[in-house]
Amino acid sequence: MSAIEASLSSLLQTPGVTGAALVDAVTGLTYCVVGDALEVGDGVETAELAAVITNHVGQAGAGSELESVIVASTRRYHVVRTVPRAGDPLLLVTTLDRDGTNLALVMRQLNDHAEGVLA
Repeated sequence: MSAIEASLSSLLQTPGVTGAALVDAVTGLTYCVVGDALEVGDGVETAELAAVITNHVGQAGAGSELESVIVASTRRYHVVRTVPRAGDPLLLVTTLDRDGTNLALVMRQLNDHAEGVLA
């Protein structure tokens, strides 16, 4: 098991997390997926979505980098968290079971995890 896979697998221990992936924010290359890969989605589409949101936020005058995006469906939360690094940023993509998740707690854990995912 690679260090990235081990790091992402630890996210599956968080109540409600059903899947996680680490994706290059520019190319959409998926480095690793754990848990339910179908729920996590396609890396290229996720990178494109993050780029579109970043562009629109910038045009709206926010002028800063994207930190995270939360999409809520009737059964799931889909969370995309930017992981800054030298070079292109990464996206930490997670899916959460909406009924079994305390979203605020998971967001805090994802923020902590994003800081250490490349350590």
